[in-house]
Amino acid sequence: MFGIPGKQAVSITDKAATQIAKLMAKDDTQGLRIGVKKGGCAGMEYTMEYVADVDPMDEVVEQDGARVMIAPMAQMFLFGTEIDYETSLLESGFKFRNPNVTDACGCGESIKFDESLVPNA
Repeated sequence: MFGIPGKQAVSITDKAATQIAKLMAKDDTQGLRIGVKKGGCAGMEYTMEYVADVDPMDEVVEQDGARVMIAPMAQMFLFGTEIDYETSLLESGFKFRNPNVTDACGCGESIKFDESLVPNA
């Protein structure tokens, strides 16, 4: 929907693709749907869920057995984002490197986008 011909909406690192594919096989899902919603101390937050069916309106990105679907309302916010999976001594999880984010809270769970992207801002 908001894509550039020949360029995927989001990129997935090898570590993230491996983790997504592993969880898809374990839970027998069609992929990981990502989106954004209002909330958190910075105004918006990411959503993630493994889903059984691909919505025909989703933007689908596939790599090395991993499938990521981008919810229609989130596509303009996530275009150009790199999805990674990081593991440390204290935590493991998906990380989003999103060029559209202008600010984030200290916990890293809540984000703020350029006002021009947010409807009715």
